Amino acid sequence: MKRLIGLALVAATTLAHAQNTAIPGAPASAAKKDMVQRLLVIQQPGLENMMRDLLERPARQMSADAEEILATRVAPEKRPEAVKKIQELLNKYRDETAPLIRERSAKIGQATLAPIFEEKYTEDELKQLLAALESPAYKKYQQSLPELANAYGQSVLKELEPVVQPKVAALQQGIGSALGATAGAPAPSAAKPAAKPAAPAASKPAKK
Repeated sequence: MKRLIGLALVAATTLAHAQNTAIPGAPASAAKKDMVQRLLVIQQPGLENMMRDLLERPARQMSADAEEILATRVAPEKRPEAVKKIQELLNKYRDETAPLIRERSAKIGQATLAPIFEEKYTEDELKQLLAALESPAYKKYQQSLPELANAYGQSVLKELEPVVQPKVAALQQGIGSALGATAGAPAPSAAKPAAKPAAPAASKPAKK
């Protein structure tokens, strides 16, 4: 009888452990699928931001290159028109990619992330994740992130600008010298640290 009771306890313990362990290849229950969908909805803003960053990365690089070319190779009187045209092209690119971000981020997240959540996480782990992510405190934290980032950025600029600005000027002078500015070619203008966090890259002049 004691042996049977012992076997029963072992079986019960094994079953409980199995219920809290993700089994690779095992079909997800309806409850688990529902929790995964809730998790994806919470992650959607982050997925959109990630896709936006990836899609705008080429525009940011072209923008930086264009700024250098404008400062060194374009006559001053022609710069305003060139900047306006570049800005229009950047805005067009941003407007054309915005729908892709909205339409494809959820679809790609569903196809890519849902299977991973279903395979790697147990129902108990998903419950814990959702409890944390859906809590009022976490939502408040997420909403305050822009304010926190702005406050930190402003403090960094205020603290480091007096130290960094001379280094920026020295860097500008060295680059100008390397480009032959001392021989008559216009040097890139030294950029002073911004007074506030930089705007999204797609809003800057893009380069070819």
